Amino acid sequence: MSGYVSKQRVFKEYFDSIAGKKKTVKSYYWKSISRNCDYFIHEDDKVLEIGSGTGQLLGYAKAKYKVGIDFSEKMLEVARANYPDIDFRYGTAENLELDEKFDVIILSNIVGCLDDIQVVFEQLHKVCHERTRIIVTYYNYLWEPIIKFGEAIGFKKKMPIQNWLSHHDIINLLYLAGFETYKMQRRMLLPYNVPIFAFVLNKYISRLPFFNIFGLNQFVFARPISDPEEDVSQKYSTTVVIPARNESGNIEDAITRLPKFGKHVEIIFIEGNSTDDTWETIQRIQEKYKDTHDIKIGQQLGKGKGDAVRKGYGMATGDILMILDADLTVPPEDIPKFYDALAKGKGEFINGARLVYPMENNAMRFLNTLGNKFFSIAFSWLLEQPIKDSLCGTKVMFRKDYIKLIGNRKFFGEFDPFGDFDLLFGAYKLNLKIIDLPIRYQERVYGDTNISRFKHGVILLRMCMYAAGKIKFW
Repeated sequence: MSGYVSKQRVFKEYFDSIAGKKKTVKSYYWKSISRNCDYFIHEDDKVLEIGSGTGQLLGYAKAKYKVGIDFSEKMLEVARANYPDIDFRYGTAENLELDEKFDVIILSNIVGCLDDIQVVFEQLHKVCHERTRIIVTYYNYLWEPIIKFGEAIGFKKKMPIQNWLSHHDIINLLYLAGFETYKMQRRMLLPYNVPIFAFVLNKYISRLPFFNIFGLNQFVFARPISDPEEDVSQKYSTTVVIPARNESGNIEDAITRLPKFGKHVEIIFIEGNSTDDTWETIQRIQEKYKDTHDIKIGQQLGKGKGDAVRKGYGMATGDILMILDADLTVPPEDIPKFYDALAKGKGEFINGARLVYPMENNAMRFLNTLGNKFFSIAFSWLLEQPIKDSLCGTKVMFRKDYIKLIGNRKFFGEFDPFGDFDLLFGAYKLNLKIIDLPIRYQERVYGDTNISRFKHGVILLRMCMYAAGKIKFW
């Protein structure tokens, strides 16, 4: 125990010694970390930073409520002077004494200073709720010799002996403490603001495959592991939105084949510019099944599936929002799987994946399959989580997250006629765990596809390029 106190004292003396000193060189480095953390913070979030130092990161964050904890009184003095509107408190990471829960908890570059990282991670449960996000930032261990050389020649102030961890080490320690990691990033190839050169290297080159391996700053995103024993079978109500254009022959099957699950199922048909009798069929089916099913109906004023989904979600009252395409190529019988995955905390955005199981002969044309595989690779890179099938129509999330997504929609704009990418990009910005759920994609039995391979393929490429600017190269 005496060794631990000695180490804590050494780091406390170090941080006291640098508190208040101008860091014009380091400010560029810290601003990069602050900007990246803030990207994933919603304006309504409650944020806690452990090891908040002089408060720069919290000062940058746009959250409504911010608390910083630090064990250096001198650092706290500077932080309170610089950011009087933020609540900075004295405390140690090893013994959190706070009677509140936070939406985001940040540990920025402090894991190297800790005597027992697992114990500190376990302490986080005191201030977590089931949806809390943990963001851990630290040096990429590949930079250890460079940083030590900089300290040896006096280019960087020498720090006490610290832990050097790979991102695998951090992920493992988080798991041992009861947290699962769902995303990892690296940023910055040049930590000093060399005009033009640093801009190109850090904004563009450092985000590319291979070069990204050498990024100085690594970010690990984690969340509490859900309780596998919790009974969620009746926990949530669900709204299933069914956009329908020229799908008259599938409307009744969508009702009769959809199982009952959860606390309550609300079904919303949104008809859009059909040239057959889809709207009349929807009205007839609503009347026919009014005593056994909760069915709402509407007609979209705009065009495209994305517009239909937004109208349907605007009418929804369920805790969980789902999309079921009226062509029924995603079997309605599989929908309860999506409920279970979301309700049990397997992910916070459940994305249907058609490209796992073998398909029926005419379920998807060859060029469509190739296009889907290409966009799978592109979006897995963009969203930093495995996305097997970005174009499957069935996507599921909590309504409370969708409400936040609406608030963030101005960030990406309303450019998506399909609706898939509005939801995927929005889920990324909300820092949700995205998980694929494989389904058996079936051949449509009525009508023709509304997808144009080449016209819509060009739109998808444009959206990829647009998203890259908003997600990777911002």
